[in-house]
Amino acid sequence: MVSLQLLVLACVASALPAAAEHNNHLVIAPQSPALEIGTNFTATCMIINTAEVTADDLYWNLSETTVPKEQYTKINESALNVTVPITGESQWLYCFCKKESPYCALNRGKFIHGIYLEKGYLPGKPENLSCVAVQEKKHISRMISCKWDPVGRQTENVHTSYKLYVAVNPGPKHYNVSTKNNSAQVEFEATFPNHMTLEIWVEAHNKLGKIQSEHLDEDAGMFVKTNPPSDVKVISEKSFPTSLLINWTHPIPKEYVRLTYKIRFCQHGSQNWTYVPPNDTAMDIQSFRLQNLHPDTVYFTQVCCKNAREGHGYWSNWSTNATKRTPEDLPGKPDLWRIIAEGDGINNRRVQFICKDPVFANGRITRFNVKIQDPKDKVKNGSLELGSFPVNRSDSGAITVLQQIHLADKKSVEVYVSAVNSVGKSAEASLVISKKAHELAPVGELKVWPHGDRLRLEWKPPNSTALSEYVVEWVSGDQTDWQRENRNTRHTAIKGNLEKFVCYNVSVYPIYSGRTGKPASTAAYLQQGAPTEAPAVRLNGKPGHNKAELVWKELPQSSRQGFITNYTIFYTNGTKTHNRTVPADSTSYTLTSLTGDTKYDTWIKVSTINGSAISICHSFTTLKYAPGEMEGIVVGVSLGFLFIVVGTMLLCVYKKDAIMENFWPRIPNPGESTIGNWSPDYPLKTETPKENGLCGVSVLDVDVCDGKGMFEEDKASLALKKDKYLSEEHSSGIGGSSCMSSPRQSVSDSDEGGDMADTTASTVQYSSVMASSGYKGQTPNSQPQQAVFSRSESTQPLLDSEENPDTLLQEGSRQSQRFPRLPCSTHTDIMEQQEVLEPLDFCPLEEDCEQATPTDGQSTAPASSYMPQLGGYRPQ
Repeated sequence: MVSLQLLVLACVASALPAAAEHNNHLVIAPQSPALEIGTNFTATCMIINTAEVTADDLYWNLSETTVPKEQYTKINESALNVTVPITGESQWLYCFCKKESPYCALNRGKFIHGIYLEKGYLPGKPENLSCVAVQEKKHISRMISCKWDPVGRQTENVHTSYKLYVAVNPGPKHYNVSTKNNSAQVEFEATFPNHMTLEIWVEAHNKLGKIQSEHLDEDAGMFVKTNPPSDVKVISEKSFPTSLLINWTHPIPKEYVRLTYKIRFCQHGSQNWTYVPPNDTAMDIQSFRLQNLHPDTVYFTQVCCKNAREGHGYWSNWSTNATKRTPEDLPGKPDLWRIIAEGDGINNRRVQFICKDPVFANGRITRFNVKIQDPKDKVKNGSLELGSFPVNRSDSGAITVLQQIHLADKKSVEVYVSAVNSVGKSAEASLVISKKAHELAPVGELKVWPHGDRLRLEWKPPNSTALSEYVVEWVSGDQTDWQRENRNTRHTAIKGNLEKFVCYNVSVYPIYSGRTGKPASTAAYLQQGAPTEAPAVRLNGKPGHNKAELVWKELPQSSRQGFITNYTIFYTNGTKTHNRTVPADSTSYTLTSLTGDTKYDTWIKVSTINGSAISICHSFTTLKYAPGEMEGIVVGVSLGFLFIVVGTMLLCVYKKDAIMENFWPRIPNPGESTIGNWSPDYPLKTETPKENGLCGVSVLDVDVCDGKGMFEEDKASLALKKDKYLSEEHSSGIGGSSCMSSPRQSVSDSDEGGDMADTTASTVQYSSVMASSGYKGQTPNSQPQQAVFSRSESTQPLLDSEENPDTLLQEGSRQSQRFPRLPCSTHTDIMEQQEVLEPLDFCPLEEDCEQATPTDGQSTAPASSYMPQLGGYRPQ
């Protein structure tokens, strides 16, 4: 407590002059202190030159925040302490008076006082102090440069400064230099103090304190860095194709520094340096021979040096590159391979041999010597074919195409290839092409996947002790490359330059002592992308009514850029779009359920796992009718029409009688009439049925017993007709001839019939038959009566049947076979049938038309009127 009060009194003593100058009543001590961040700070607010307020009327603010009273400490009635934590934020600390008196209100500015808190960190101890004195011309520079790593943090208000100290021992001379950076230089007065001890350290200081680094107390040669060796030269010796000799010169005289050297070298184009072991160059030397180099290879060589004392000095920079090519040597074995394809003939193979330059070509390969030998001729040392193939290229990594042969499937050959350069010929590389049926077992479970910028492979080895190595082959289009792996390899990566979006067919061949086994192959991409194009879709043939077959070509490998996952076919009729997904191996698809006579637009999308491409649009219009539909309609209609026609014809055939009756009714033929031959004088002739005489006459078969009943039903009507026919005269001829002539025989029966036929004035007699008894229901007499036969004369010529009665009789007898005789046939029945016949309403020839007169009071039965123009009689 006593020390605190003493501190307060000191602060007051320093603050009183300033307060008195400004007539201020409140003063804070200490004034503007530098504070370490992370510590606590205690300040005192004192009341001076007034008794108006006491310490109880005071309070503290840290910037705009009031400090809690728990952090206050009252020293006396005129002094109040506060303790606050120091953080990283810039802050002001204020002391205020809270009393509200007239004097305080009028002098508010005298009752406020504040200080700014400068915050910072203590300086850190510098680390990693190092100093170096470089070479200038042939001696060491008198300037020594040092640098260090600063430790700790700095703030804007509290900066850290450094001072470098260098002391030369023995001797009283000390050097120092101040800096705000982390490096500094000290210059010695005369020369660099070789072979003397130097003590070097650095001091860091700021407002909060100071601290020194570790002291470096070393020989002056410890801080020396010379120039690299000069005049570095590399010598190539033809007799040493795997060696190069290096010579150089010391950069500084030995009197100043004894040096040791370090050598490194690498092949041209490589960034991997090979270092010579330090023990081989630890001595003070000026030349060295590099061993185990590759012949005909360009090497870069560099040399550097440092103080030979262990742990002393710095390595110089590396010398400039010294370049030299090693001499040529005999080449190694070439890398021989083959490409086998199907030959032009059956059971024939086409084998193309290819090779790469040896891994150690040891010079430029000028040609390859090829020897192809049948194994059967090997004992006889007979060669099937020899060849030499010159190499005209500069790229040693390229592939040389050798000989191509045609080999039968059942034949094997051995191939030997050697490389030749300017020094000589290499050892032979051999390859056996086995019979096709004797190829050895392949590897199993081959897997290929992308990994970064490489394709990685994994497989299971075949179960064979004769396995010597593997050949990994990758093919893209017509580009083939391969690499060899040892027999213990199970997984590897393709070391060739692979391109993105290119499909590679990767194969692994097991090699059995020079014999190639069957390959295991798979396709792979280093990286897949979207196809560059889509195949053009088109119609296969013509579209149908409700379907259409779409076809497209397989997308070329160069356009795929990845494995095709599927094809998607889109088609639309303008109102709705449909799509169908088909597998990746499809090249056609048939759209179904289409609408007839409709235009469709279709396109195809080809997809990989990383994108897709869409083809151009193709349009087509479906048919209005399906194929065969129109033909079916025509055939159906034709068949229907044919059935109708055939049905109609069959109906006409089977119903011809009814049709004839309806459309062409039968008309009796007068030419077949027998009335001209009928006479009472020939009863036997009239009783015989005539075939032609009945033609066209309807005959009603009536039982004798039923005759009376029938007449009784029509008694009234028949009675009227009886009176009519008994009173009327009926003509039986045509023209003016009388029908009442006496009965006589027909003209055709007389001997003069032929003369009468020649005379137009001659008359033809027609007859009328009149019933003598029982006619029309009349009661006949008990005594038989003879029928009356009336003849009429006419100028009309007789019919053939009337002129030839014999012929008529013959025809009548045939007709009787078809029409049986009536059981109760009488002349009266015939007369009753003729009652319904009436004379024509007109006469074709008036001169041949005459009304018949009754004979003996009897009415004659009406005869049919003859119509010469019509060729017969017409019934009324």
